[in-house]
Amino acid sequence: MKQVINAENAPKAIGPYSHANKVGKMVFTSGQIGLNPDTGELANGVEAQTIQAINNLKAVLEAAGASLAGIVKTTVFVKNMADFALVNKLYGMLIPEPFPARSCVEVAALPAGALVEIEAMAVVL
Repeated sequence: MKQVINAENAPKAIGPYSHANKVGKMVFTSGQIGLNPDTGELANGVEAQTIQAINNLKAVLEAAGASLAGIVKTTVFVKNMADFALVNKLYGMLIPEPFPARSCVEVAALPAGALVEIEAMAVVL
């Protein structure tokens, strides 16, 4: 049975979607960008946006009873592949080992003018 997850500590959805869906012990998140949940403002620059996006992802996972440690797959979307090295470094510092499977793609645009967006599939440990 599908359970809709909307996290109080993550930015409100800016479209017709839920933060995540939980099916059994699996959690499927929507992409998280670097919006500050308190102000609704986008963090300044790719470094701050990456950190905030991962913090938002963490809040969504925790609302579903999961954590960053339970992530099995992520997809990272970047506006500019030239930012990949910095995003990769921060990702490696903030996502715990053993690292999940991951894809990273460059896209033409992201919501709200974001520079990075991260979605995840996780299991409740």
